[in-house]
Amino acid sequence: MNKDPRRFNVVRNARRILRFLEARRESISPLLILTHDYPDPDSLASAVALQYIAEHFGIVSRVVYGGILGRNENRGMVQILKLPVHKLKHSDLKRYQYTALLDTQPEFENNSFPKNRKATMIIDQHASLGKPSADLTIVDPDCGATCVILARAVLLLKKGVIPSRLAAALAYGILTDTLNLYRAPQGQVIDTYRDIIPFCDLRALARIQNPTRSRRFFGTLAKGIQRAMVRRGLIVSHLGSVENPDVVSQTADFLLTCKGVRYSCCTGRFRGNLHVSLRTAVPGVEAGRILRDIFANRGEAGGHGPIAGGSFKLGDDIAPELWDEMEMAFAESLSKRLRIPKKTEFIYPFRSKN
Repeated sequence: MNKDPRRFNVVRNARRILRFLEARRESISPLLILTHDYPDPDSLASAVALQYIAEHFGIVSRVVYGGILGRNENRGMVQILKLPVHKLKHSDLKRYQYTALLDTQPEFENNSFPKNRKATMIIDQHASLGKPSADLTIVDPDCGATCVILARAVLLLKKGVIPSRLAAALAYGILTDTLNLYRAPQGQVIDTYRDIIPFCDLRALARIQNPTRSRRFFGTLAKGIQRAMVRRGLIVSHLGSVENPDVVSQTADFLLTCKGVRYSCCTGRFRGNLHVSLRTAVPGVEAGRILRDIFANRGEAGGHGPIAGGSFKLGDDIAPELWDEMEMAFAESLSKRLRIPKKTEFIYPFRSKN
């Protein structure tokens, strides 16, 4: 018998969702389901799963996101699985009195939820900055992925058959947020993935995992390698202007695979904001804590386990040299936070000598 207490925490939270929706039903209908501004597979899968569950209890809902769908995989996930997600309109926040936040929280700077409103539901895996206020709050940093909780809730509905596209979305959300189960906590994530995979459209899942990429993506990746600088196990790359913020995290993921690297940090400029992604290969280290420590506003950064990200506004009319100064200052702050000796300097191991 699996006695991992975290597994039962996931089940308990899944049941809390079902009990809440069953008790409220039409009283919170229609419900606006809001992801963070640049939704990843975990966020998207969680949102459409909540919509599916809400529909079971007679609750009409709409899934929205405030930013853009960046990565090819994310756009492919929505297109191939025909997920009912929509770009947030300002009128949505006026039309919908009740809002559920998925994979984010009101205090975070990565969503479009008004600061003067109270959420109806909050379901997230990221550690809170304060005490989130909602009619139902579920924050579980040990669940592995937010969609693990929602997947377990879907399984608990016991409707016999789970729609194959929804199952594929949940499976993909679990895989991406756990590095293909490599970071999965014992029991809970693997059990949920094992239970959801028989319902999946496996062909669609394979198509999502192997997307075609634009030439610009490879150009950005090449730039990330050329600009990468290394200092005592830390690799940093400033990409400059990017087509979408997701390429920053993709480059950080890729650079972490460099031999001898323990921390990987990548930045990118997008719509007047400096977007930052931090990754670590050091077991037990909370990347989110590190990133928040070097952000002026801690609410603009966050993460879970070895993954962290954040952004802060610089402005659209900032001179290029000021961007450069800010990026280098950030790299120095990160080095200091990681206690890398000042006497060491960054080197550029991949810069072309031609």
